[in-house]
Amino acid sequence: MKKLIAALTGLTMLAFCVGCGSDNSSSSGTESGATKDGKEITIGYSQLGAESEWRTAQTESIKQAAKDAGINLQFSDAQQKQENQIKAIRSFIAQGVDLIAFTPIVETGWDTVLKEAKDAGIPVVIVDRDAKVSDDLYVAKIGTDSVAEGRKAFEWVDQYMKEQNKTPRGGGDQYQIAVLEGTVGASVSLGRSKGFNEAMQAAEDGSKYTIAMSQTGEFTRQKGQEVMESFLKSGGRDTIDILFSQNDDMALGAIQAIEAAGLQPGKDIVIVSVDGVKGAFQAMIDGKSNCTVECNPLQGPLLMETAKKILNGEQVDKMVYMDEGVFPAEVAEKTLPERKY
Repeated sequence: MKKLIAALTGLTMLAFCVGCGSDNSSSSGTESGATKDGKEITIGYSQLGAESEWRTAQTESIKQAAKDAGINLQFSDAQQKQENQIKAIRSFIAQGVDLIAFTPIVETGWDTVLKEAKDAGIPVVIVDRDAKVSDDLYVAKIGTDSVAEGRKAFEWVDQYMKEQNKTPRGGGDQYQIAVLEGTVGASVSLGRSKGFNEAMQAAEDGSKYTIAMSQTGEFTRQKGQEVMESFLKSGGRDTIDILFSQNDDMALGAIQAIEAAGLQPGKDIVIVSVDGVKGAFQAMIDGKSNCTVECNPLQGPLLMETAKKILNGEQVDKMVYMDEGVFPAEVAEKTLPERKY
């Protein structure tokens, strides 16, 4: 009887460990598993949510890469709430995972929980977005260069406006730019704004451009549509020359608003966005958008590779960027079949 009770108690504790945290799920490889000191590697990963096609692709990449590497992945979806991410990280610490990775919703507010992870001897990797924390609270950051993405977006716009001999729709000598920003306080939003603005200021003819309207669209298609409708109704219908959308999903929503206003997206209003998802390529093929700057979400293999190096005691770079390109409309039809997200 004592043996039966002990067995049942063990099973109960195991079920609790697997189920604790917010919306946690786990996956591990069917091939020979990655190990540390002869034991299966377990990584706790906190994703910020599922606000876009891009984010879904990133999540799928991480889950598949863990499976391929034979790593046990404890996954938690924070549903766009920082408090959920903090709870998930604390749950990972309590479980004693080998490594914690997370994509921060916002830049600040992580010091306390990451100090807890450090005190527990668990290395931390920051993925995709940035977090403003001391260097000793994380081992590596992997992801994309949001400042470079913003810079590339303006440089493409500047070249395109010259090549097409565009003139301001509202008259005068300045192109009017509307900006759909991402989540307030997110490093990727701040970075893309910084890169775009710095490139505009540094351009030889940067004085020909002005940002007339700028507001968050929260990285979602619905909010992008709503904000663009507001831009158009508040005087932008006859004056906006360029839309810079900080992700493709907001741009796709904005296209609906532009069409509803009786304008031609991609012609009356030049559209450049960031991410490089299939929907943006299709919009370019349909003549409704002009360019997308790639932000590569397929970060799973790099994360698993980096994690294994860290757990093996190898040195890794503090910051590792993904390779990214710029895709104007003229290459969309040829490129779309090659896209993985």
